[in-house]
Amino acid sequence: MSQVLELKKHAKQLQSSGASEKELTTVLQILKKDYQVNEAVLRESRVGLAVGKLRTHASKIVSDLAKDIVKKWKNDVEKAKQSHHSGGSSKPVQNGKPAPTRKASVASDSKPTTQAANKATTRSYKTDGLAIKLFGEETRNTCLGLMYDSLAFDSNAPSDLILKRAQAVEKGVYNLSGTADNDYKGKIRSLFVNLRDKGNPSLREGVISGDVPAEKLATMTSEDMASEERKAADSKIRDQNLFQSLSAEEQQAETEAFQCGRCKQRKCRYRQAQTRSADEPMTTFVTYVHLVTPFTKLRRTDLSPFN
Repeated sequence: MSQVLELKKHAKQLQSSGASEKELTTVLQILKKDYQVNEAVLRESRVGLAVGKLRTHASKIVSDLAKDIVKKWKNDVEKAKQSHHSGGSSKPVQNGKPAPTRKASVASDSKPTTQAANKATTRSYKTDGLAIKLFGEETRNTCLGLMYDSLAFDSNAPSDLILKRAQAVEKGVYNLSGTADNDYKGKIRSLFVNLRDKGNPSLREGVISGDVPAEKLATMTSEDMASEERKAADSKIRDQNLFQSLSAEEQQAETEAFQCGRCKQRKCRYRQAQTRSADEPMTTFVTYVHLVTPFTKLRRTDLSPFN
């Protein structure tokens, strides 16, 4: 069995809805230990998508293994690209001997090489050799390119699949407004930012795999597109704000100066507020502690602390 077919089989196992944590861990350990891949193999087998989706798995063991594999495979692909580019190069020769090289020149040349390698890892429609000229409107072509770049920049999926998904997303946004107006551009910008979020790889992978339909994505808000970690953090902040707002209620003093007319107990809390004109006495609000409900609302002049 060829390597591509084996990887396709493993990808299917990882994508199985009934796979247990133990089964996922076993397959991931096999992929990490036994396979060294290149870009062509990853694109054809699509195993990179299956592994990438597991980086946000609920199990820490599974998610950590998936992250390690993605990191390892990215390094393998980058090394293969670098060896391919440098494979045909040879050292200059002077008088039958290799020409001497100066350390200073090597040091100065190493930085641009590293920068070029880093740029090569950022995938886009230009690096994939695509020309986005599908519409008569330049605005729509530009926005389609943005959608492609946001889905492709760390993906190993085939370019034709990414282009298909990008077209569906752009079409969904365009159908909402019917024209390439400011609302259309604003929505495209919002999708671009959220899809390229490095902390939310599951959203990109969900769109590429089809788990998140393009029509649904076009109507999602930034809150809907946020990662589970971000949603949990936002929920925690809302809970804290709610708690702080509730704890900021007006403080009430406790006293035994007033007596309940029904049960004759005196333990209560009270507060005063100027509810009428300034020349009128303040209104005293008394809450009986045992009942925890307001039992009277009287003016100060109507109350006798010595009933």
